[in-house]
Amino acid sequence: MDIRLLVNLTSKAWCLNILALLHAGVPGRQAPLLAATSASRTSFTSSLQHLVHLGLLERNPGHGHPLRPEFRLTARGIAAAEAASRIVSVIPDENDFALLRRSWSVPVLAVTATPQRFSVIKSGLMTITDRALSMSLGMLEDKAWLKRAVDTSQRTPFPTYQAVNAGKRINKAIGLGV
Repeated sequence: MDIRLLVNLTSKAWCLNILALLHAGVPGRQAPLLAATSASRTSFTSSLQHLVHLGLLERNPGHGHPLRPEFRLTARGIAAAEAASRIVSVIPDENDFALLRRSWSVPVLAVTATPQRFSVIKSGLMTITDRALSMSLGMLEDKAWLKRAVDTSQRTPFPTYQAVNAGKRINKAIGLGV
């Protein structure tokens, strides 16, 4: 999965979960998916429409009611669903999974396989703001999914960030090869 797709995919809270459920064989109708995610109807619908817009889901022609359509994975969506399933399986606890639903958590973990400076992380994530990156780094560090170390080998010391513990497992599940 490429980083641009990952950033777009995680911009809506329930996209990873919906893809993982479809990969696991949950029917592509809204009611079973909504029940399995425990999301609010509005948030779920927004995530579902986002997946359609990204070209990862499509309406299943000839199935479902016009007001209650059935969805299926596209060819591109199958690969994304496999990756989403790997990511979701790393964090089975609902309290921990809440952090993965935040917009920038997964993309930040994706680019921190090796120690990275703030500026390198920011440039790797294209559209992230300094504030959003700083908040994400702080939350991931508080959860012990990211380790902050100060590199004093240079004249000016600077912090570096690297995925550890569950963050490292999520990084490997994403499989960017970064």
